[in-house]
Amino acid sequence: MKIAILTSGILPVPAVQGGAVENLIDYYIEYNNQHHLHDITVYSIAPPHSTPRTETSCAHYHYVKMKSLWHRLKRAWFVRTHKDGYYNSYIEYFFHECLKHIRGQRYDAVILENRPGYALPLSKVTDARIMLHLHNDFLNASTKDAEKICQVCRSVITVSDFIKHRVATISSHPSDIATVHNGIDLSRFYNARPMERKALGFNESDFIVVYSGRVNPEKGVKELIQAFKRLKDYPDIKLMIVGGSFFGNEQGNDPFVQSLQAEAEGLSNRIIFTGFIPYEQIPSYLKVANVAVVPSMWDEPFALTLAEAMAAGLPVIATNVGAISEVSQKCAITIEKDSFIDEFSTSLLHLYNTPTLCTSMSEKGLAISRQYAKERYAEAFFNAIASVSND
Repeated sequence: MKIAILTSGILPVPAVQGGAVENLIDYYIEYNNQHHLHDITVYSIAPPHSTPRTETSCAHYHYVKMKSLWHRLKRAWFVRTHKDGYYNSYIEYFFHECLKHIRGQRYDAVILENRPGYALPLSKVTDARIMLHLHNDFLNASTKDAEKICQVCRSVITVSDFIKHRVATISSHPSDIATVHNGIDLSRFYNARPMERKALGFNESDFIVVYSGRVNPEKGVKELIQAFKRLKDYPDIKLMIVGGSFFGNEQGNDPFVQSLQAEAEGLSNRIIFTGFIPYEQIPSYLKVANVAVVPSMWDEPFALTLAEAMAAGLPVIATNVGAISEVSQKCAITIEKDSFIDEFSTSLLHLYNTPTLCTSMSEKGLAISRQYAKERYAEAFFNAIASVSND
C-alpha cells in the first residue's frame, strides 16, 4: 500500500528531539524498512539542519519548515486569516501545509497520528482510508465533532484498552477499534550500563528511588516530593528526578520546576534533579536506581515510563490511573492518586525492608516487558492496518 503518515506537528520525525509519539513512528518505519511492507511518506515538521536524511526505497519524508524568518511570516499571515482552528496556530499551520501537499497525491491510506480534529479537513482533500492512531484520550463522547470524526475515520488504533473504551463512549464510533500496545527498544534497557552513583551525588549504600519523565503538574512530581519528605528518618533513601519541563528545554526558568525546587528545599542532599536527559541515556539512569515511581495525577493513556522501568529491572510503585494496571499487568504496587501522599512511604518502606519482594517484582517486570518489544509493536501495528485494508 501507499501510505501517508501525518505526524502530530510538535516534534520532528525522525525523533532527533525526542517525543514518545515520534519514537513510536520511528519504530514502525524501521520495521517497514526491514520488511518492505509499504511505500510510506512521513509528513513532519523539519528537523534541525544537522539531521541526516533518512530516506529509503520505502520511506520518504515531506518536511514543513517552521523556524526560518520567511516561514514565521507565513505562519503569522496564516494565523491572521484562519481564526477557527481546532488546535493552536503552530499545529494549524503545519497541517495546512501538509494538506496542500496531500491534495495532489494518491494514497491508499493516511495514518493520522493523535490528531482526531484533522480527520474532517483531511477527508476533504483525499479519498484515502483515514486511520487514526490515538495515543491520548482525545476522542470520546465529549470531544468536539466526535460523531463527524468517527464517520470519516475507517478505523482507530489505540495504545491501550483504556483509550479504546473512551472512544467507545461515542455512540457512532467506528466498528474497527484495535488496541496495539506501545513498544520500546528493549535492548537499550536490558544492556545499559548504570551511571556512576558518585557522579550523580549518591553513595553506593543509598536506596535510590527514580522518577523519569516530563516534569509537569499532571505527572505528580510535586505530590511525590511531598510524600518523600515524610521519609526523614531514612537518610539513605534518596530520590532522583530525571527529566525536564518539555523535551530538551532548559527548566531553570520554568515556574513549576522552581516550585518543586522550593518544595525540596533543605533536602538537596537527598533529592537530585538531573534536568532534561536525552532519551538514549535514560536506561543508564534507571539502572542506578532500586525502585521506580510513576506518580501520575492524570489518566495515563499507556505510560511508556512504566514499561521502561520494568525493562530496566526495577520494581515499580505507581498511581492506579488510566492504563497503569493494564500495562503493568498488576506487577506494580498501585496507590489511588487521592491517597498517594499518605500511602507512598508505606509502600516504599515495604520494598526497602523486603529485598525478596524487590527481586520477585524485578523478575516479573522483566518478563512482562518482553511483550513491549518495538518489533512486536510494529508488527501488530501493520497487522491492524492490514485487517482494515482487507475488509
